[in-house]
Amino acid sequence: MSKYGFIGLGLIGGSLARALKNDDPSNVIAAYNRSEAPLEEAVKDGVVDIPLHEIGEGFSDCDVIFLCLPVITNAEALSKLAPFVKENTIVTDVSSVKGSIMKAAEAAGLKSNFVGGHPMAGSERTGYIASSKDLYRNAYYIITPFEDGDKKAEVLKDIAVKIGAIPIIMDAAKHDRIVAGVSHIPHLAAAALVELVKNNDYEDGLMKTVAAGGFKDITRVASSSPAMWKEICESNEVNISEFLEDLIGKLSEIRDMVDEKNGDYIADLFDDAGTYRNSFNTLSAGPIKDSHKFSIDISDEPGAIASVATILAVNGINIKNIGIQHNREYIGGDMTVGFWDAESKEKAADILKGKGYILHGI
Repeated sequence: MSKYGFIGLGLIGGSLARALKNDDPSNVIAAYNRSEAPLEEAVKDGVVDIPLHEIGEGFSDCDVIFLCLPVITNAEALSKLAPFVKENTIVTDVSSVKGSIMKAAEAAGLKSNFVGGHPMAGSERTGYIASSKDLYRNAYYIITPFEDGDKKAEVLKDIAVKIGAIPIIMDAAKHDRIVAGVSHIPHLAAAALVELVKNNDYEDGLMKTVAAGGFKDITRVASSSPAMWKEICESNEVNISEFLEDLIGKLSEIRDMVDEKNGDYIADLFDDAGTYRNSFNTLSAGPIKDSHKFSIDISDEPGAIASVATILAVNGINIKNIGIQHNREYIGGDMTVGFWDAESKEKAADILKGKGYILHGI
């Protein structure tokens, strides 16, 4: 049994608390959240044992304290927490930027207690209501200690394994450059693409109506928390700006080749990008979480959707969501089924194919 403290109980903090409680129900969870409603809900769910209404003495006997607010707000909370942190308490965070929070920890006199953490999983949904004990399953959990061989990093590594994540230890500077390229830029690009369609749509919203599955998948993360992304961009501005400069240059080059009708360039672009993309490790989740889904051809008759759901249920497969596709460009089938992990998706696909269903996107 351990006692864990949480400052912030949104999607990330709530999911982490759920996962630790699920790993060992005897674990004691103490939590503070700026708004009371999520805290009350977590108590009702049996996730939080000790609701706290301020950052103070209530955290003093915790074994590990997780800072689960946006990165700049985490730094502010850290200074409030510092007077109540005991010598053997480990303080960590879940921020997407590590350099600034580690500087804040050192400034607060908590260098000997602090180890940076970043579970690289998320959702387009936000808040405690969207939290899940399975959010971190097969996700990378990056750990950034102040120095090599830090025993606190080993403790956090063990926690990552307990919640089903894959721990990786690296220095903060390398982390911040990596996530700028594979997470921060894609989120900003997704938001820009949505704005592009919004600003060019017709009065009747026809572009939004027919937005195909490919566009929705590419831009799914544009629905992420505005407050969180505001602070990420303010905290990792150098790396983000450098990658944006590279992206702008590449897009300008592509525009010129399109203007010149240089089909060979476009073909080579997709060939090179496709080859590199296909080399990615698909077994573990990244910062833009795989939706683990496929589509199915179903007949237009009563009970068709229920039949699929029943088949999967009796085989012990948990469905994350079901949706009907009206525009099936790049998708295929007219019903899309999403799962929590790749294993469930593969098992479901085998069962449904065995029942004669035609699947797409597997």
